[in-house]
Amino acid sequence: MGAAHFFLLNWSSRERRGDTGEAWLTRVEAVVDPLLASHGLNLVDAEWHREGRRWVLRFFVDKPGGVSVGDCQAVSREAGDVLDVSGLIEPAYDLEFSAPGLTRELKKEREYAWAVGKDVRCWVRETMEGRTELSGRLLAVTTAALALEEPDGGTQEVPRSLVTKARLLPPFDRPKPAGRK
Repeated sequence: MGAAHFFLLNWSSRERRGDTGEAWLTRVEAVVDPLLASHGLNLVDAEWHREGRRWVLRFFVDKPGGVSVGDCQAVSREAGDVLDVSGLIEPAYDLEFSAPGLTRELKKEREYAWAVGKDVRCWVRETMEGRTELSGRLLAVTTAALALEEPDGGTQEVPRSLVTKARLLPPFDRPKPAGRK
């Protein structure tokens, strides 16, 4: 019973300061961002959630040429110290740094912006030119549409309101231009 009471006090004290949900995570990201930049890393996404009995703070990072295990280890050690000093995180937690993954689902605006220039597949709720699944290199992202360069070199504008899901395409699953096998 005492542990649950402690948990509630920690979170209610954050709530009194206005540090809830996304606003709190944004503050945590702001503390870590300069450190990431010093290692040549870009923040793709961050998550804070409970896994079993522990809280987990997970950062997904990337850099040109890709992220190595050594990159994640180096930044993790330093970030733990920086976060401890910041005083933003009250409960015990596990800190993880990871590459975004070959087939990462794109959900947030920051993830879409990061994916520009990469190959993606997206699914739409209404057929477009007889298809509900579109893929190609993501050329641009606006609040209104995704611009995809299709394998044949054409450009497809996909209204954001129709997109139900979008994810990166791994290198071995890229569509081939028409006429190539």
